[in-house]
Amino acid sequence: MTSIIPAPRMLNLLAFLACLCAMAGALYLQHVDGLEPCPLCIFQRIGVIAAALVLLVAALHGPKGVGVRIYAVLTALAAIGGGAVSIRHIWLQNLPPDEVPACGPGLEYMLDVFPLQNVIQQVLSGSGECADLDWSFLGLSLPAWTLVVFSGLLLVALIQLFRPLPR
Repeated sequence: MTSIIPAPRMLNLLAFLACLCAMAGALYLQHVDGLEPCPLCIFQRIGVIAAALVLLVAALHGPKGVGVRIYAVLTALAAIGGGAVSIRHIWLQNLPPDEVPACGPGLEYMLDVFPLQNVIQQVLSGSGECADLDWSFLGLSLPAWTLVVFSGLLLVALIQLFRPLPR
């Protein structure tokens, strides 16, 4: 019986290409449409890039057996981390206007002045600029589309994690 799910190497390559498309879209929106990313957007990009790197190495390596599972766990971690940031961003965008946090300093400034742990805490707490709804497509905001990407990556990771190992 033939499976409709591609072999691990091909599935990793396809997921890597999806990450490339997501990053290309984000860069297009930034550099062509002039939509500047907020700190939470940048953290989501880091999640996509982390997953893309794991998937690229997995596709090039082409592991068998337990190696497939190791790359799946690493992909899942990147997808869960990025998805959590996306959920936080969506939550901020849906706050009533009077509950939106005040805008804070820019990410570059924070990285120059504060320790990394403080920067991460401040970014994840969100700011007013992260609550702006500047772009949507088919009724979903950019962080919601990013959550769709992370959900797809998590699905790929779960398939790789639970598929039967070749004998």
